[in-house]
Amino acid sequence: MPYRILSGNRPTGKIHIGNVFGALQNWKELQEENECFFEIADYHALTTGYDNTENLRNDIMEIAIDWLAFGLDPDKSVIFVQSDVTDHIELFTLFSMITPLPWLERNPTLKEQLKDLNIKTIHFGHLGYPILQAADILIYRSTAVPVGEDQLPHIELTR
Repeated sequence: MPYRILSGNRPTGKIHIGNVFGALQNWKELQEENECFFEIADYHALTTGYDNTENLRNDIMEIAIDWLAFGLDPDKSVIFVQSDVTDHIELFTLFSMITPLPWLERNPTLKEQLKDLNIKTIHFGHLGYPILQAADILIYRSTAVPVGEDQLPHIELTR
């Protein structure tokens, strides 16, 4: 039975070899047998890059072009920009009303990012990243979500 899949990337410029082996090869295969939704996650990009958005529009276009050139097929998959679907922010807001703060604060991915990026002050958008990801997943009633290991705590929150 085919899965309903949601996956995506933050638009941070052209794809690199890590994107190819980390996601795109898998996505290209998944679209052959499953219902796939591939998200250009521009709201997620704002969680750590809110103060540097001058290239965001261009980066969105670059990632879309790269995905199509790699072989993601809009006749087989839905390829979209997260901010074009306002339901993402609406559901994120509703989930934010009911998610206990300690669940977000003990996220190991967040702790690693704060250390790696040398972030002194955390903003709610960054803290609430897993809530936004849960909204992304649940809007499409996804039955499978291929993600990297660093995203597993976010998937657990979604459950």
